[in-house]
Amino acid sequence: MATSLQALSAPAAVRLRAPLPGLAVCAAAAAAALVAARLAGGISPLLIAIVLGALLANTTSLPASTEPGLAVASRRLLRIGVALLGLQLLVTDVLALGWGVLGLVVAVVAGGIAGTMALGRVLGLDWTQRLLVACGFSICGAAAVAAVDGVVDARKQHVVTSVALVVVFGTAMIPGLPLAASALGLDTTQAGMWAGAAIHEVAQVVAAGEAVDTGSAGALGASALTVAVTVKLARVAMLAPVVAWIGAVSRRRNREQTEVRRPPLVPLFLLGFLGCVALRATGLLPDPVLDVARLTQTALLTAAMFALGTGVRLDVLRGVGWRPFALAAASTVWVSAIALTGILLLG
Repeated sequence: MATSLQALSAPAAVRLRAPLPGLAVCAAAAAAALVAARLAGGISPLLIAIVLGALLANTTSLPASTEPGLAVASRRLLRIGVALLGLQLLVTDVLALGWGVLGLVVAVVAGGIAGTMALGRVLGLDWTQRLLVACGFSICGAAAVAAVDGVVDARKQHVVTSVALVVVFGTAMIPGLPLAASALGLDTTQAGMWAGAAIHEVAQVVAAGEAVDTGSAGALGASALTVAVTVKLARVAMLAPVVAWIGAVSRRRNREQTEVRRPPLVPLFLLGFLGCVALRATGLLPDPVLDVARLTQTALLTAAMFALGTGVRLDVLRGVGWRPFALAAASTVWVSAIALTGILLLG
């Protein structure tokens, strides 16, 4: 009896041990990225991690033993990080923006996705590729890409390409948007709203908001950083309904394809996201707990970005052609234009 139990537990032990080497590499890379981000100041550890992963993948060959852990980090850790993102979202702050700004957020997300999907169709990209780009650029960057992947089961190449595009174009907006806001004569409040409504990643929004405040010392208007982050989190709040809708659409698309795995209507990590939003709304969590949760979320997403970065290979990106890059550029301009138009209309 003991021998048979040991035989049964051996495969389970192997499965548990298999991801450890890759997870250890991800943990070390995440720690390095977090330290580098603190030393550099104003640079997102997520961006550092994905660049580090890409550099490593294109300059050396990772051992095969790291592959299971990298897979776990790029999917499971990423989804846990997305769920914990809900603890950053304070519903009262979002509602305090007013109906005009909330309408702007809905217009950016809905219009951004619809426009990007249409442009992607013109460019000849398949449904999942343009959907990942559309949601990543219209909602919240890599986290949105991961969330959508959870309900459409996209190809790994499409996911990696979409995340890489978020990094490239979102990072370019960090200096670009503050310069454009200054050229257009926007005050700090308007510039912060534009950053929050147009830039892809939360961390990129923070960097751009800080840049606006630094370059506008003494200018009229509220802190650009505060406004930018609040508007951005309102976009993050759109993640749940959008992903639920995409899940329903994806299930309908696969209904007649019995060999295709039907994705869940509402994935578990999305329920976790909503649960975290509800928990934050209770006001029961003290600031130290929220600080630990924020650090944990950042660490998990940083490790996941490194794992995704190891899939960003130059030969693979060259193989995807120019169309995803053209779609990313067009989507960036389109989302930014919708946001700016709404801000000018709001006055």
